[in-house]
Amino acid sequence: MALSYCLHSINQVLEQNKKNPHSLFGMHKNTETQSLTVRIFCPEAESIELVNIENPDKIYKLNKTNIFELFELEIKDEDQIFSYKLNITDYQGKTYTKYDPYSFLPSIDSSEFYYFNEGTENKLYEKLGSHYKECMGISGVSFTVWAPEAASVSLIADFNNWHKTVHCMRALGSSGIWEIFIPEELAEGSLYKFRIETKDGRFLDKADPMAFYAELRPNTSSRTWKRNKYEWNDQNWLTKRKNTNWHKSPVSIYEIHLGSWKRKAHAEEDENAVLSYIEYADQLIPYIQKMGFTHVEFMPLTEFPFDGSWGYQVSGYYAPTARFGNPDELKYLIDKFHQAGIGVLLDWVPAHFPKDAFGLANFDGSAVYEHGNSIQGEHPQWGTLIFNYGRTEVQSFLNSNAFYWIEEFHIDGLRVDAVSSMVHLNYGREETGDWIPNKYGGVENLEAVDFLRKLNKNIHLEFPDIITMAEEATDWPCVSKPLEYHDLALGFDFKWDMGWMHDTLKYMKIDPLFRKGSHDKITFSMAYFYNESFILPLSHDEVVHLKGSIINKMSGDYMSRFQQLKLLYAYQYAHPGKKLLFMGAEMAQESEWAYKNSLDWFRLDYKEPQAIQKTLTDLNNLYKQEKALSDQDFDLNGFQWINPSDADNSVYSFVRKSSSGENIICLFNFTPVPRYNYLIGCPTDEQYTEIFNSDWEIYAGSGKVLNNNPANLIGKWISHDNQPHSICVNIPAFGAVFLRNI
Repeated sequence: MALSYCLHSINQVLEQNKKNPHSLFGMHKNTETQSLTVRIFCPEAESIELVNIENPDKIYKLNKTNIFELFELEIKDEDQIFSYKLNITDYQGKTYTKYDPYSFLPSIDSSEFYYFNEGTENKLYEKLGSHYKECMGISGVSFTVWAPEAASVSLIADFNNWHKTVHCMRALGSSGIWEIFIPEELAEGSLYKFRIETKDGRFLDKADPMAFYAELRPNTSSRTWKRNKYEWNDQNWLTKRKNTNWHKSPVSIYEIHLGSWKRKAHAEEDENAVLSYIEYADQLIPYIQKMGFTHVEFMPLTEFPFDGSWGYQVSGYYAPTARFGNPDELKYLIDKFHQAGIGVLLDWVPAHFPKDAFGLANFDGSAVYEHGNSIQGEHPQWGTLIFNYGRTEVQSFLNSNAFYWIEEFHIDGLRVDAVSSMVHLNYGREETGDWIPNKYGGVENLEAVDFLRKLNKNIHLEFPDIITMAEEATDWPCVSKPLEYHDLALGFDFKWDMGWMHDTLKYMKIDPLFRKGSHDKITFSMAYFYNESFILPLSHDEVVHLKGSIINKMSGDYMSRFQQLKLLYAYQYAHPGKKLLFMGAEMAQESEWAYKNSLDWFRLDYKEPQAIQKTLTDLNNLYKQEKALSDQDFDLNGFQWINPSDADNSVYSFVRKSSSGENIICLFNFTPVPRYNYLIGCPTDEQYTEIFNSDWEIYAGSGKVLNNNPANLIGKWISHDNQPHSICVNIPAFGAVFLRNI
């Protein structure tokens, strides 16, 4: 084990075995001389003594070599390796004791990565990354990283002065995993990266793909974190969730960008003047409770470098963004939501990732996470890289990430972003040569389809009460159908109905005088509705990039737009499907959403925005109270048109039915002309009572129609609209009326 001292640098020493520095450093048995060789590289040391832990009286002083900062000793009176620690005296004369990282066996066995390499690992976060643990009875931190094509990997950190050769890592067999155990009680939040030497001799400093915490941008280091110390108090919610069928229950989602819901100051003054996770628990949760939403959906909270991506270009898939606090503080926020009876959904982005040099891109000098072929590996519209879904280790990385957020953060569901871009090889590619067909010559990305199918299968086997939702904007078949339904079925619980959103908002922009020519934009959604289990979104995508706010998509003057916004929300809540609304729309915010600014809370000082908020609050409460509005959303028996064809009056009428016999007749007048004594068919001769009218005074309406509708309306034995009975109803201008049988 003696080194040839024609070597003059530590780098030359490491060249002898880059993949196993533990064979060079530490204590080793010399079979030829029946002695032990100890070799320590310690840049801060002036001198080093080695102490036999089993026999502390045996102390050995190491010798300096002609290689700067390398110490070595041959112990001739011992021939069996023993446990030891080091007394180090630095150049300032300070002496301290520490253990030698190279005296430890691997903190994890390479056999534990069998399922990772196979592509079936769901809990990779228990293996890779940094973990506070014991190894050989000593407390410390284990660091592991997957870099299969690296020539060498070292841990650089604030606790080793970012020195590239103090903590060189060893490769664990053929797994592609590199490991080192640091036998020190490192402060939680310690900074670190991996310095990766590529096969062509370049050095890359990379953040840990599995880090549980990261530095606040613009800094890019990973941080150590003890992930299992938070004590949850949401068992009641988890029990309720387990016993809830979300397809048959009300789901109304408040979509939120956490950095701009409310800020301490405008971004122009301080980009970090945001509320913390703890402060959001105090302010956001009471607001959601008051509004009556059943869930919040956070735009991505996984760590991301560029604020302008809104979180959709992820650099740390396992690290909650440090913008608002540490991981335990996010757990606290989620815990408090659950204690308040509110579910928490998270936007998740397995479709693509940014090219930032510190991140996943070209991780070990090769295409590790992305496709090696740039046609398959680069997204032309977003300037990002596409995951290689055919690589088994990438499947394990992403599968485990979904499990991580569900298990470790008690997330109630994942909304999977940009599914359309995942399942189509030609997404965003106009020319034939810009994309590579699959093995059958088609446009389907079969590897991505297989990944999504396996993902949903695994999630629903392990967590049957978790919701998965797809943002899929094409006519891909069976997005929310069971996997056995079709070979291309994806197995999501719900799909965003982007068609409903676009058609409805286009209709609302049309001058009411001409709406009768576009009558089918409202009726068309029910022609395809039962193909999927839909969520009806009015999402962030519709209030950015010069698209304007939701209220400014309404036609006419301010008061007309205000009336129509109430009408739009009533229509959304009456229509089959679950509901989603982006923040700010509940107060009729007029300015387009800007991620750097707070919502326009001053709006709530005025009567009309207050009325919009009140309308949505009451719709949420009505939605939760009336089974007919939710329990047969995806059952043909839950909806029936009364009159879908009154284009001349731009009036629509249908009935929502519950499984237990409740009926709610829903009427919508999309013109500024009130409809008095409007005759509609009804399914029974029961009495009906008005349970919602968008023109009530509490919603800043005129209140006139309320006075003209009697408390009880009785279905007459006169058939109309293909119904056996009929009633006459007054419908206000730009108004919605709900009638329930009693």
